[in-house]
Amino acid sequence: MYEFPDIQTHIGDYVDSFISFLDSTLEGFFDFIFFISSRTINGIDDFLVGMPWWLFILIIIFIAWYFVSIYSGLLFGFFIFLIGTFGLWEDMMTTIAIITAAVLICLLIGIPVGVWMAYSQRTSNVIRPLLDAMQTMPSFVYLIPAIFFFGLGNVSAIFATLIYALPPVIRLTELAIRGVDKEVVESALSFGSSKWQTLRKVQFPQALPTIMTGVNQTTMMALAMVVIASMVGAKGLGEQVLVSINRIDIALGFEAGISIVFLAIIIDRITNGIADKFQKHRRLSK
Repeated sequence: MYEFPDIQTHIGDYVDSFISFLDSTLEGFFDFIFFISSRTINGIDDFLVGMPWWLFILIIIFIAWYFVSIYSGLLFGFFIFLIGTFGLWEDMMTTIAIITAAVLICLLIGIPVGVWMAYSQRTSNVIRPLLDAMQTMPSFVYLIPAIFFFGLGNVSAIFATLIYALPPVIRLTELAIRGVDKEVVESALSFGSSKWQTLRKVQFPQALPTIMTGVNQTTMMALAMVVIASMVGAKGLGEQVLVSINRIDIALGFEAGISIVFLAIIIDRITNGIADKFQKHRRLSK
């Protein structure tokens, strides 16, 4: 009565068999994903590294000035310059390339899925538990199938980041589309607009501020995976943090860590500024 019955279900064995089945059956598909992802990351990374350092800083200042304020732009430019003085310029560019590729894939998948869930309650009921599992599952677990499918490297980092960062943009896209005034939608349909025209010209513009909040959350969660993704061979600032842990190098750990903080601040403020810009534009249009 005091000991648990000797019953073992071995559910993990079924999961292992399923992953092995996917790897053998969809090998060509995973090779295609690896090819596209690696080319995307390398292309963005080469473009950023090839850009003059002062031009990149000016671009950051201009974007921050337009969407936030000139003072924020100057501060963000100083942050980027400071990361360069740490000797982490190329690592920063690699990190930005990984985050950019991961977020782009998240948006290409997440926004259409969110719209689909907004239009179909049955689809929403099926996908929501999957999103709950993706958000609550420890992020280290994602690294195992990532290595299994794509080996060590930046592509595995994107795969693990994708699972972790995808749910916010899906949830907020669904919430945004559902939150559009039904009377406005009915008016558009009554005037002869198709569902696609109503979505593109009525629902999506009104839902854009909330969707941009989802983009912000997805981007921040992708950045949060930088250090964890380094455990599967991802380059960039996360790799430097991992190296500092292995060497117990406090100086390197602080410089790489504060660089990630600087990037997080810049990305968060700019994406929030973009969302506020859309919100103000929507109010003025009314």
